[in-house]
Amino acid sequence: MKIIDKKTTRRELLVNAGLGLGGAALSGFLPGGGFFGAARAADLVDPLAPKPTHFPPKVKSVIWLHMDGAPSTLDLYDYKPELIKLAGQEVPASFMKGIKEGVRGSTGKLFATQRSWKQYGDSGAWFSDLLPNLSQHADKLAFIKSSTTIGATHDISVLKLNTGDLNPGRPSLGSWVQYALGSANPDLPAYVVLYNDKKEPRGGSINWSSGFLPAVYQGIAFRPGDSPILHLTRPDLVADTEQRGTLDLLNRLNQQRATRYPEDTELQARIRSYQLAARMEVAAPEAVDLSKETDAIKELYGLNDDGSKSYGQTLLRARRLVERGVRFIQVVSGPVDVDGDSKNWDGHNNLEENHGKNARQVDKPIAGLLADLQSRGLLDSTLVVWTSEFGRTSFGQSGNGRDHNPWGYTQWLAGGGVKAGTTFGETDEIGLQAQGKKVDTYDLTATVLYLMGLDHLKTTFLHNGRSERPTVVYGEVVKELLI
Repeated sequence: MKIIDKKTTRRELLVNAGLGLGGAALSGFLPGGGFFGAARAADLVDPLAPKPTHFPPKVKSVIWLHMDGAPSTLDLYDYKPELIKLAGQEVPASFMKGIKEGVRGSTGKLFATQRSWKQYGDSGAWFSDLLPNLSQHADKLAFIKSSTTIGATHDISVLKLNTGDLNPGRPSLGSWVQYALGSANPDLPAYVVLYNDKKEPRGGSINWSSGFLPAVYQGIAFRPGDSPILHLTRPDLVADTEQRGTLDLLNRLNQQRATRYPEDTELQARIRSYQLAARMEVAAPEAVDLSKETDAIKELYGLNDDGSKSYGQTLLRARRLVERGVRFIQVVSGPVDVDGDSKNWDGHNNLEENHGKNARQVDKPIAGLLADLQSRGLLDSTLVVWTSEFGRTSFGQSGNGRDHNPWGYTQWLAGGGVKAGTTFGETDEIGLQAQGKKVDTYDLTATVLYLMGLDHLKTTFLHNGRSERPTVVYGEVVKELLI
């Protein structure tokens, strides 16, 4: 029988209780979650150790391209001749059926796209002239044209897209991936967030939070510029030997406590995080250093064009991270200058200038990313997701813009396991509401996890006595999109 020291904490008491009710409940908060036995104790010591998939994965990494502000896919991919024909008329009541008046916003007259359109590739996919470079890769893409979501407010819908809930507190998709699969590179985080604006994207870190999962699974934001991670480099007045001595002392103290309390896996995880930070001092700056990339590659990503340079640098860094085994890379597009103001895709007015500049920012870099991944043999092991919080309406706003549309919009996938050159679903004749089988954000999440070898129904974590999963209580894999 083990004697309990008077200084033993409540947590230690519960862990020492083993398979008692307290210890079983506590295990849900430890890396790996749920009930665990002695056979898994070694695995729990390092929460970032590689873990097995549920079935053979199609891809190793995901590059998640979030178009912040919600582009009008009616002006990019969803060609609607009927909308052009009816432009300037009131929206027929038949098209508004099922949309509650309180959430439809200000309903103007039907607003036709001002762009010219062509079909590309063997698939005959429609693209507007806003995407001249991406259209050359039409046969690599699998379109989802019946996408839907809940809510029509940016912060809420962005949060639902990333975490599956309308309120903060749940883990992001990248955190679930890191929790379920661990890290493939011990020198870099498994989940990285990239953005090309000078400030954090809308909503900030709640969109890459680990929620109720252990904090070790939270996404790490890499800022633009030469110093991507705050406080990563050693202060100028601190010598390498001094820093090394401090880290060694901390390690000895932590190891002494770990020896005394071997069941305390939280402490072991903290030790691993310190060690990762030390290794990242070397690995992270090298991973995002573009100086050794060729002039041809820089041109491919649009780094020679002021309109696309910053986003191109971000996507080139994403490719370098994929090469180094990072599992989930979330890229948020930054704003552009419209009428003297910094604007994302949120085109409530002056949509032509707004979308013209935002499209110029992302078109060549995304096309370059797809071409570069393919040339390096990485596209088959990487999933690229193009998405946003919602779409935009068929009716106009402020005369020359569009309102928010959660009822029907377009997203696409490319890469390993994806049925390239296909389209799933459609919107109605004016592009306002999805028809037939709809694809919610939960379905997109389930599909991404499936391609990574994970069953969203079996990817669980015990939280407050409930077995939680990434898709909450929803979600269905869209198998029509997959090979």
